[in-house]
Formats: sequence, C-alpha cells, structure tokens
Amino acid sequence: MALALYRKYRPKKLDDILGQDTNVALLKSAARQGKIGHAYLFYGPRGTGKTSTARLIAKLLNCEKRKLDLKFGETGEPCNTCLACISVDTQNSFDVIEIDAASNRGIDEIRNLKESIITAPARGSHKIYIIDEAHMLTSAAWNALLKTLEEPPRHAVIILATTEYEKLPPTIISRTQRFLFKRLTKEQLVKKLAHIAKIEHIKIDDDALELIAATSEGSARDAESLLDQAAGWNSHIDAKVIEELTGRVGFRKVHTLASHILKNELAESLAFLRTLSDEGHNMTDFTKDLIHYLRRALTLALNPALEKAYHADFTQEELTSLKSLTPLAERESTASLLRALIRGYSEMRYSPFATIPLEIALVEQLGSKN
Repeated sequence: MALALYRKYRPKKLDDILGQDTNVALLKSAARQGKIGHAYLFYGPRGTGKTSTARLIAKLLNCEKRKLDLKFGETGEPCNTCLACISVDTQNSFDVIEIDAASNRGIDEIRNLKESIITAPARGSHKIYIIDEAHMLTSAAWNALLKTLEEPPRHAVIILATTEYEKLPPTIISRTQRFLFKRLTKEQLVKKLAHIAKIEHIKIDDDALELIAATSEGSARDAESLLDQAAGWNSHIDAKVIEELTGRVGFRKVHTLASHILKNELAESLAFLRTLSDEGHNMTDFTKDLIHYLRRALTLALNPALEKAYHADFTQEELTSLKSLTPLAERESTASLLRALIRGYSEMRYSPFATIPLEIALVEQLGSKN
C-alpha cells in the first residue's frame, strides 16, 4: 500500500515546519540551550503542524546524536538517523505516547496517564505525552491532569494540541508554554505542493495547484491529501479535475461573478449562477469564496496599502484582476451587498434549495439599483 503524501512528506526537522517561523525559532533556541519545557500547548487551525512539531520535540529530547555530539546539538535539530529518531518517525517509540482526546476523553484515561508517567522511560531519557484534540477532555479529566501538568516527573513532557483554544480551562492554559500555529498562506501551500509534485512526477497545472491551496483553507495536510487523491484519478491534473473532485469553483469564475455583481448586471449574474449550478459546483462554498473576494475588493478600495498583505494569498495575475474591481467597490453599496450575501450564505448551509438564497440576495441588492 502506498504511503499517503501527507505522511510521506511530514516534517523531519524543525526547519521543515511550514509557515511557523517564530515557533521554529523559539523551539530551536530552547533545544540549543537545553531548555525544552515540561508542558506545551500548541493551538491553531487543522493541518498547520501542531502534532508534527510535538513529535519533533520528542525527537529532540531523546536524540542520541545530540547527547553524544555537542557540536551537532547546537543546531537545535534532531539527527533523524539514530534509533530514537527513527522510532518516532515510524511511531514505534515506547517513550512517545499519543492520546486522541476525541475518543479517550474521560477521567480513566487521565488516571492511566498519571500512573504510567511515573515510570522511567523505556529507552531514552524522556517520556513524551502528546494529547491531541485536547479540548475534548472532560472537566473531570482536566481536574485529574492539573497537578501532573504543573509538576510532572523530571523525565516527562506533556504536549497538548488543539484546534479550539477557547475551550481549554484557564487553569490548564496558565501551566503551559503556548504556541500559536497560524493558517498557511496560499503562496506557501502552492510552493510546497509544486515541490511534492516535482518529486513525485505529478503533472499538474498552476491553476490546479492554486485551487487545491484555496480549497485546503490553510491546511497543509488537506492540501497534500487532495493532491494525492487527484494524482490517483488523472495523469494530468488541471483545474477542471480539482473542481470535479471538490465541487469548488476556481478563481476566474469567482472573479467573473464578482465583476457582474459590482457592475449591477443582474441578468448576467443570475445566468452565470445557473451555469455554475448546472455544472454541479458546491454553491455554498462558492458563496463563501465570493464573500471573501468582494470583501477584499472593498478593503483594497478603501486602503490600497493592503495590496502588500494580499500578495501571499494571490498570484500577481489574480491580484491585478482583483484591483480592477476596486473602482466599482463603492463603500455603502458593497457593504450592504456583503451583509446580504452573508445572510444568504447562512441560509444556504441549512436549506435544501442551495442556490435560491444567493439568487434572492442578488435580486434584492441589484434589482433595487436597476
């Protein structure tokens, strides 16, 4: 069975962690100085490197080369060649215990952790407990973990990972070193996907790469999984293949409708929506993309300096297309339009008539201007 791309290209060292430069710099500095903490909290969107970074900390703590070669230890990276590093990569290390809190969320699991954490590591110098989806733990489980998290044995490190930081108790948060993992930019994802495609000899168009990156919403894991899926379907991947896989509409179609809307072209807008619906696209996701696109056109019209910030999310061609709409994005009318589209999007998510709320929003907004 072939190894999934997101597993095959999982970061092997801290410098491989994509888009988290501040976190990488802090952890490498701590590793160089031998000051890795006893409790960490990694939080942020899915697929941004939280669990991968936790496993890298496990490597750093038990890497045999780091202990024997002080000069190598100054790199702040694991060697990836010793038995300790390899066992973490293959998930065969007895000293790295991963707990999925989504399915093991009760007090009994935490009691087992408290009993096992006291015992010495099987091979390395440290035992590392990685609790994924930590926000799923029950209140009783948190209370049972509190004292252990504050004062674990010297050989133990506990790492919590979560996508929902706000659900964690303040008493837990205050006992950890906190690291925010940011959503990856479209530009970062496209570069990584292009690199993987080159190594794997996958023929894929730039438009398709950009659509995968946009669909993944900042998650490297989602982007790599979609590339893997597309590669198994067609020998040459273009934007149409990705649209068929995901139901997501490409940039050009979002721009086309946005242009019709801002020009108050109601008939053309409704006809274009009909075409998209007949092609089987996911109209709820399309509306979400349209809202973000029009929002960017408005904010860019109000503050042209934001163009620099948008370079990470758009290619130069896409940014030029977006800028062409800014003269049409009048403040009051575009703000009113966005409010109507947001209401329509909320209704579409729970309506059996997916396109109708969007059509009504456009009729109400554009019809009143004709």
